Amino acid sequence: MPTKFYPQYPSVERLRKKAQARVPSFAFEYLDGGCNEDVSLSRNTAEIRDVQLQPRYLQNYGTSSTKTSVLGMEYDAPFGIAPVGLQGLMWPNSPKILAKAAFQHNIPFVLSTVTTMSIEQASEITEGKAWFQLYNPVEDKLRDDIISRAEAAGCPVLVLLCDVPTFGYRPRDIRNGLALPPKMSLRNIIQILGNPTWALNTLRYGQPTFETLKRYTPKGLNLKQLGQFMDKTFSGRLNEEKIKPIRDKWKGKLVLKGVASERDTEDAIRMGFDGIIISNHGGRQLDAAQSTINSLKDITAKYSEQIEIMMDSGLRSGPDIARAMACGAKFTFMGRSFMYGAAALGARGGEHTITMLKTQFQQVMDQLCCEKVSDLPNHLIKNEWQPQ
Repeated sequence: MPTKFYPQYPSVERLRKKAQARVPSFAFEYLDGGCNEDVSLSRNTAEIRDVQLQPRYLQNYGTSSTKTSVLGMEYDAPFGIAPVGLQGLMWPNSPKILAKAAFQHNIPFVLSTVTTMSIEQASEITEGKAWFQLYNPVEDKLRDDIISRAEAAGCPVLVLLCDVPTFGYRPRDIRNGLALPPKMSLRNIIQILGNPTWALNTLRYGQPTFETLKRYTPKGLNLKQLGQFMDKTFSGRLNEEKIKPIRDKWKGKLVLKGVASERDTEDAIRMGFDGIIISNHGGRQLDAAQSTINSLKDITAKYSEQIEIMMDSGLRSGPDIARAMACGAKFTFMGRSFMYGAAALGARGGEHTITMLKTQFQQVMDQLCCEKVSDLPNHLIKNEWQPQ
């Protein structure tokens, strides 16, 4: 497969700036922002970058490999595309762009319940390799039907989301009318007219809708009614009573996303999860949260032998991925970084972003003289939290 890399966009930050210039502000701010004062959003990346790695220049060193296994599956790099809601709002057709690129590069693509591509479409693009993230429905019948669809589509992993018991307080989205129920103000319309490429692509691919949920949504709802339907139909709260029937029904790998504490990790192990994703929802839910890298350090120190531990939130580069892997993560995921790529470069954005991150990560591996991803913890400069 020919890889495409555009040297004028060599970093996620450059992609972010290009995306900001191509997307209406209300949609870009929905992607880019956190909650409240963005404290957790900023802390995530800043504290990842406090982690230091040490090279071993004089040891016998062969060729490094970025291949990584997680949940019994091998991927070409230790990162995947995290679930993101309303992707088609931020860039038209973006979930299909990213799913296709992930499949071509052999990394996982995780489909959100509330994004703008259906389970069946994701399965077709990825030949049944897409993971599916379930936003838990209130009604058991609806839950079971969605799970059955994911199983029929061949999804190898079901991800349960636990960190949205309530919607985060997001000042930008409130100002822009993107809180439920959403509305389109004159200000937003003017922004659309100022971004003709986004507008033309939206006309081409259609107004974004919750494709997986389309068959369950009554026809003819206006935006206010759709918001009320979604609020009534889905509950972000998970507990053991809700998880048990899902564990009993789902025969594939089951992962809990949004874990941030040792107590929830212990519960996940006891309930039979195969893995957890340490996350604080990209800083979008709780502005007083611990950074994901520090949650990772605490949890991997005690539970890395009992459950497969992954991480998202705050990762923006190949070195960031290496830092997380060195701190004990088995795998990592990024959401915003890939959406910036799709918004910046359209159909070329997924492949470019993956190629860029692979190149950055490979360079770190080579510079550290680290042959295997699993050896990265040996290059971590130890500090007080690590057991000796």
